[in-house]
Amino acid sequence: MKKNILILSVIMIIAVSQSLFAQNEATTALPETYHIAIFAPLYLDSAFSNGQLNSDNSIPKFIMPAVDFVQGAHIALDTLVINGKSVQASIYDSKSYQQPISWLIKYKKLDNVNLIIGSVKDPDYRELADFASEKNIPFVSATYPNDGGILANPFLIIVNSTLKTNCEGIFSYLLQKHGTDKIYIVKKKGDDRIENYLRSINSEEGKPLLNIKTIMVDSTISTYSLINRIDTLHTAVIIGATLDEDLAKSLADACYAIQKKHPVVLIGMPNWEGFRSLYKKDAYTDFPILYTTPHYDVKNNSADSMLVKKYFQLYRAKPSDMAYKGFGITWYFTNLLLKYPGEIMSHLNDSVLAVFHNYNFRPVYIEKQNKIPDYYENKHLFIMEILNGDVVREW
Repeated sequence: MKKNILILSVIMIIAVSQSLFAQNEATTALPETYHIAIFAPLYLDSAFSNGQLNSDNSIPKFIMPAVDFVQGAHIALDTLVINGKSVQASIYDSKSYQQPISWLIKYKKLDNVNLIIGSVKDPDYRELADFASEKNIPFVSATYPNDGGILANPFLIIVNSTLKTNCEGIFSYLLQKHGTDKIYIVKKKGDDRIENYLRSINSEEGKPLLNIKTIMVDSTISTYSLINRIDTLHTAVIIGATLDEDLAKSLADACYAIQKKHPVVLIGMPNWEGFRSLYKKDAYTDFPILYTTPHYDVKNNSADSMLVKKYFQLYRAKPSDMAYKGFGITWYFTNLLLKYPGEIMSHLNDSVLAVFHNYNFRPVYIEKQNKIPDYYENKHLFIMEILNGDVVREW
């Protein structure tokens, strides 16, 4: 049943992709309509033909995050209270063969847009960012945790914080919670990016603030190897400086064995949130595995209840993390557009409009002497912990 509902929902997206509206009866008399373009990699041209799936009645799994994002955005637009104003939102498939982003730009299909929201990555991300810069249109990069090498684009808004910013969040946490503990970076040989970020942050004041040591490994690490390279007489804070799930699991296994006799804190990277091997309830009993994230969906508030209820009515399922992102980001930035038309970039941190958590958008200057921001990035991070198969907020 759920699969059939999802299939119908994607077909619905095809049908309405050029004409989503959020308005009330009073809007017909108003001359101004605000236009929003929402992009996601739906791959509709390859997945469907004449409104029918190309393969055995199942939606390819790789497009489901985009579908979920769009569904969440759709619900946000349907439930907005816009107080007599008019919003027209168009959903675009960023992987369309017939009308790719370059075609939309060439034929001026986006020229009247007031706001672009994209759950996209390169090269679509770059095309939209360049267009937004040229036309002075705020472009909200909703899910891509990367600046993509963008420079001097004061209309680019990165919601999903970059790896460097997550390292800044880890460092801030270490200063406040573990300033006197022994800190170790565990990294794979040749994979220096995360260590470089942390050491650069640690030395910004001229001399290191924290005593951090590095442990290099090949692709895994054993309990024996780790315990012989840390000080077991003091709390050992282990930073898993890797985006690789196999090494993350190996490190978690080693830390879990050690912490039975010696105090150990394990902190991973933001993508550890998606490592299913870390969620097995009987694998790390009562041992928290920490990671950073810019997303924290507060449950049981009015927005959460609204999303859960409407999503179940439409799809007979619970909303995924991507549906929450689509809902929360679309709700927030659409309300910013309505409240501050033409001035969104000056009001990026309006806590009154936040749905699940506040944002902290700050201008980023790659070179300190630059006068124009290269982009704006969300610096509000949370420390979460995976504990007995569940995720809870730690800091």
